[in-house]
Amino acid sequence: MSNFMISLKRFFKNKNTVTIIGVIAIILILFFGYRIQINRMVNPVTNIPVAAQTIQPRTKITSDMIEYVDVAPVVLQSNVIRSSSYVIGKYSNYNTVIPEGSMFYSGVVVNEADLPDSAFVEVAEGEVPYNMSTTMEKTYYNSIFPGNYIDIYMKAVNENGQLMVGKLVENVKVLAVKDSSGRNVFENSEETRVPSSLIFGVKPEINVLLLKAKYMTAFSAEIFPVPHGGNITVEEGTTEVSSQTLRDFINANTVPNDELNAAIEQSQEG
Repeated sequence: MSNFMISLKRFFKNKNTVTIIGVIAIILILFFGYRIQINRMVNPVTNIPVAAQTIQPRTKITSDMIEYVDVAPVVLQSNVIRSSSYVIGKYSNYNTVIPEGSMFYSGVVVNEADLPDSAFVEVAEGEVPYNMSTTMEKTYYNSIFPGNYIDIYMKAVNENGQLMVGKLVENVKVLAVKDSSGRNVFENSEETRVPSSLIFGVKPEINVLLLKAKYMTAFSAEIFPVPHGGNITVEEGTTEVSSQTLRDFINANTVPNDELNAAIEQSQEG
């Protein structure tokens, strides 16, 4: 055996040598592993779609609304949409404004068929939606927002020709304020929309009561919103009446619907 081989064999049999080599090997593995991991984190992912403009809720997303950027993988969350093919032709969700420069996220971008109406999504269990006509003036010039609570007042002329007014329903949560085209008044921050209807949820018996009042044109009946806890100015000669008086007046001057009343009683028992 050559002297070189003997020396090499002795070299590797030396415990200190083996330890040093092991340490160096571990350092090299850690170093190159770290470098590879860092490169993975900082090397940009190309052509990530982002909003080229602010996109309002319920807006169909077209190619001109998108631009592309390179993004470091470390900031890409799992719900980021990475291809424009999953964005173009879709809609921004009903409750979302996509800011200019923002990436697109799953749940923020939906198919048209999956686009819900927030008003009906939020109707509480055991309630039905009611659509009350309104105006800019009756909403105190866009001062009634979704999520606000209102009282519903009624005024009418009774059998004696006296104008009476009072609170009919109290503490109702507004679910939506819509214009005459059915668009949500406050969902688009770049437009001023004129309110045409308030949508809220009520118990079935209250829904019937409001519908009856709506069609009592022979008594000049009108229902209108007032911010919860607020007061109204009553004209001279107007009689203020209680909620129960108004309900009795409505029921006394409308034809009862036995089938409907039975359904209401059944829902109350359930």
